[in-house]
Amino acid sequence: MQKIRIAASLLAADFSRLAAEIRDVQNAGAHLLHLDIMDGHFVPNLTFGPPVVARMREHAEIPLDAHLMTAPTDHLVQPFISAGAKSVTVHPESNPHIHRTLSLVRQSGASPGVALNPATPAGHALAVLDIIDSVLVMTVNPGFGGQNFIPSTLPKIREIRDAVRQSGRDITIAVDGGITPETAPEVVAAGARTLVAGTSVFGKGAEPDLYEERIRDLMQAAEQSLASAG
Repeated sequence: MQKIRIAASLLAADFSRLAAEIRDVQNAGAHLLHLDIMDGHFVPNLTFGPPVVARMREHAEIPLDAHLMTAPTDHLVQPFISAGAKSVTVHPESNPHIHRTLSLVRQSGASPGVALNPATPAGHALAVLDIIDSVLVMTVNPGFGGQNFIPSTLPKIREIRDAVRQSGRDITIAVDGGITPETAPEVVAAGARTLVAGTSVFGKGAEPDLYEERIRDLMQAAEQSLASAG
């Protein structure tokens, strides 16, 4: 059985002290650093590119997980992997040939994943289960942090969980958006094992003294749900 992992989303970090934020949140117990790569086109917001990720890598002792909210995407795969991303997640809407994009991620030396917006059917992930290592179910509409969890995404998580079990492959189901100690039990019960958390870890400012407590609260809520389900 896969363990619960917390992926701290650096979108909610204090960019003026990013190196310190990375060190603080990994010392607080985060398992991954989730990087929301936004191009101002696929989503309205604009975040950071490969040079910034390369500098993040210098301070990170845990894996960097790049979530590419970009269109097109193929030309960005190798630069982000070269910058230090160990896993790259892409949206099926970003390129007309998602299978090719995911294969490019694998060939470039990173772990490929597919991301599904709230209105994107599960079938887009099920069609590529043979070549991915993870499915990221967006539980908010992508583009901004601090949004409220969308409960109607839960059936999709369960559908993907059942398909993954049937496939026999070791595929991680991750969720991103509005993840708190209150919503974590729901997504874990549905099948998620990696919880992407931004505001619920970093808060509304640099509060490193609270990061460990917040991650612990998320882990406890998730693990209690997992124990009940098991």
